[in-house]
Amino acid sequence: MKPFILLGALLLCTPLYAAQLVLDLGAGSRTWQTEELLKHPQAQTIRITDDVSYKRDMSYRAVPLAALLTGIAADDHLQAVALDGFAAELAAGPLLNVSGAQAWLAVEDPQRPWPPLAEGKPSAGPFYLVWSDPQAGQISPEQWPFQVASIKRLAPVAERFPALRPDSKLAPNDPVNQGFALFQKNCLACHRLNGAGDAQMGPDLNIPFSPTEYFGADFLKRYIRDPQSLRHWPQAKMPGFSTSVLPDAELELLVGYLKHMAGRKQQP
Repeated sequence: MKPFILLGALLLCTPLYAAQLVLDLGAGSRTWQTEELLKHPQAQTIRITDDVSYKRDMSYRAVPLAALLTGIAADDHLQAVALDGFAAELAAGPLLNVSGAQAWLAVEDPQRPWPPLAEGKPSAGPFYLVWSDPQAGQISPEQWPFQVASIKRLAPVAERFPALRPDSKLAPNDPVNQGFALFQKNCLACHRLNGAGDAQMGPDLNIPFSPTEYFGADFLKRYIRDPQSLRHWPQAKMPGFSTSVLPDAELELLVGYLKHMAGRKQQP
């Protein structure tokens, strides 16, 4: 057999594991290859009911995320960054759970690729943060980042981006500060505010105008619940936030934070 034919035959028989996940955790930092994760001693096949991205039940080969977060404590803050610029801000505590709402890193096997997310779209791979029993922890859709490229340990959002902070005179348990926490959980993965944040997807929610300035209160809430019911276009990506994910009381707090920040504009 000619050398180049032999080489081609070998390549066709050799699995490709090109994807890698960077975990920038300080002392526990490392880069994982797909093949390593598929062979991880804690890897197992899991079934996710009503997967957030695929809108149906899915099975994955996955590793408990807690097993990969070496040196991370419950009060640490993490950020999962996707290939498309989605940047999910994640409190470490829920990610370390081994019961109830449990986080898993689903790993796409190149020999068994996942289906595309939609016609003409790629899959959720190569790495996807999924949850078993998400209702037990009120896990929001923004806490399911797919096409994950890296997970980083960072300072809390309020320290990194002072332009997002409400008035410092407000008490820690003030409704506006409660809304700020919900903004971090549900909005900051896609949107910036006052130019602050790491997301690269959605528009800024305060500059030049806050949505509370051009939406009536009821229509803004309807928009958050079901964006396509008010503005429909094929490229729309914003998911709706159901009452099971964002109860009415929390939606009020979130809108309250946006109203408050409309009076605290800062140019990027």
